[in-house]
Amino acid sequence: MAKRGYIPIDKEDLPVEFEIELGGQDFILAVNHNASQDIFTIDLWTIDYAPLVLGERLILNERLWADVVNEKLPSIDLVPMDEADNETEITFDNFMSTVFLFVDDLPPDSDVPNLENEE
Repeated sequence: MAKRGYIPIDKEDLPVEFEIELGGQDFILAVNHNASQDIFTIDLWTIDYAPLVLGERLILNERLWADVVNEKLPSIDLVPMDEADNETEITFDNFMSTVFLFVDDLPPDSDVPNLENEE
């Protein structure tokens, strides 16, 4: 059972776009899959469709938008991960099966690794 909350995504319906509340603000989030390279990307817009980040690649255990400086980004961390730590990459087969897009909001002293401080 997951210890963090995750964003439910139906990978069979990709590309998909939906409204989501993150850190108390509403955003538009789009999830895409490039089948030829087997990679997933995320687009993030304000609720008024002003682009914030487009084409952010999902990389296992790496926080989204970690290298983007923009005060309009959500104040919470989204991290694609396998909480059991069995996977080494994100693939269509394991996405939303063992790898999920988690809201990494556990306190640092929890028994599950918090990726916030990893480099």
